[in-house]
Amino acid sequence: MTPSTRELGLAQYRRQQRIVRRAANRVQALWREIDAGSIAGSWEQLAPLLVQAVTEAQTTAAALADSYLDSVIAAEGAAPTAAAPRVNPGAFAGTASDGRPLISLLYQPVIDWKVRLLAGQSPRDAAAGSLASALRITATQVADAGRGATGAAMAGRRTIQGYVRVVQPPACSRCIILAGTEWGWNKGFQRHPKCDCIHLPTTLIARGQDRRGFIDPAAYFRSLPRPEQDRVFGLAGARAIRDGADMAQVVNARRGMFTATAYGRQLAATREGATRRGEFYRRERARTEARLGTRFARDRIDVRRGLPRFELRTPRLMPEEIYRLAESREQAIEMLTRFGYLT
Repeated sequence: MTPSTRELGLAQYRRQQRIVRRAANRVQALWREIDAGSIAGSWEQLAPLLVQAVTEAQTTAAALADSYLDSVIAAEGAAPTAAAPRVNPGAFAGTASDGRPLISLLYQPVIDWKVRLLAGQSPRDAAAGSLASALRITATQVADAGRGATGAAMAGRRTIQGYVRVVQPPACSRCIILAGTEWGWNKGFQRHPKCDCIHLPTTLIARGQDRRGFIDPAAYFRSLPRPEQDRVFGLAGARAIRDGADMAQVVNARRGMFTATAYGRQLAATREGATRRGEFYRRERARTEARLGTRFARDRIDVRRGLPRFELRTPRLMPEEIYRLAESREQAIEMLTRFGYLT
């Protein structure tokens, strides 16, 4: 029986995670051999083994790409690409995802260790923080090698039209709202350190199917205990979502967060959605136009066209600011609606 693309995606996720764990175990064992009395010197002796551990894991992760894509194409009933170029796994190993030599990136935890000691941390805490940094780098670089190889393999197969972002819990708020989103084959895979989301390649046959990256963001949010909702989305963000706010609007608002001066006070606001193409900008323009007509109050005249031009003067408030200002639940919901968190 041919496995479904869902089963193939989950199997790929598990394979990648096993590779990451093995690499992390090797790096951890080596890192514990670093002499706290001669951090840089002992790290230099171990550096070749550290680089070897991560490089081998990167190569192994990258080598899975071709068979993974071939399996997806077969499962979706699409015609395989004739003489498709194959991935060179070694090309995705030995360097960091930002282009620098891997050994340079693996030295960063050593610097972090020393900085922690200078900041007054105990030797034990400084060493633990350095190890955590080394493991985070390992996990990210191995996963990035697998994702990079998958992206290259997709480019070599014309049957592949794009990919769906597969998110596995536990996940951060940014990844949760991207679960199931479809991207073009040539679109880069956005990720944060230790992100374990993966590509699910999609063919022309499969496009348009309802896929949510194996989790439904709203259902996943509801499944979390309230303390975990608050931790992942922030106290105000989680409260806004529980009140019915759009999860994507709440999460994206934090990306452009800044402090604005308005109404005689300092307010937490966001630039997200407030540009000329943004949803909040369009809503405020329509709201002002309905109230005042096309010649907007306090607007500036476009001399070149002789037409009034709307200028957004109201900062888009963050959910936490709305809750701080609202005097009742009804007012909070009204403000959440005005600022685009509720529809």
